[in-house]
Amino acid sequence: MIGEDLLFLTDDQLRRGIEAMFFAYRAFTADPDLILAELDYGRAHHRALHFINRDPGLTVTSLLAVLGVTKQSLNRVLRTLIEDGLVESRIGRRDRRERQLYLTEEGTRLERRLSEAQRARMRAAYRNAGPQAVAGFRQVLEAMMDPETRAQYQAMTDPPEDRKEPANEQPRYTYSDRR
Repeated sequence: MIGEDLLFLTDDQLRRGIEAMFFAYRAFTADPDLILAELDYGRAHHRALHFINRDPGLTVTSLLAVLGVTKQSLNRVLRTLIEDGLVESRIGRRDRRERQLYLTEEGTRLERRLSEAQRARMRAAYRNAGPQAVAGFRQVLEAMMDPETRAQYQAMTDPPEDRKEPANEQPRYTYSDRR
């Protein structure tokens, strides 16, 4: 029966879930926040570095859509990252009006430093919770997203071939979570 499959939660259980999420997020961002504070950066800088690292050649327009921030806010963040030598902006290969973003070697090092503690925290939590909990956690997070955001998240796969580094160049931006 359909009714037997429904999950009923009390307001107290929902409140505890919300609070757990607040505290987990605080813990998840604590280590990078310390590093960012040393550099006079904020979480928006970290998110930009993360997504540029994840998809080298990402356009400014695409990054704007992923981050869901105003153009003015993103321009401030990118201007700082470019001036500080962490991000390169290149003219688009297919459309010269586009600007494609790449991390420099220094940007790659900073992104790795920022995300290392987060990967370690996620890895430990996943190991502790077990495979079923990991799958359930991901399902809960995806279910919390509105349909447009979920579609955007699910569409994030390997970057298209035409945005990867040319074959004659060494890939400068590598990212591995394997140990």
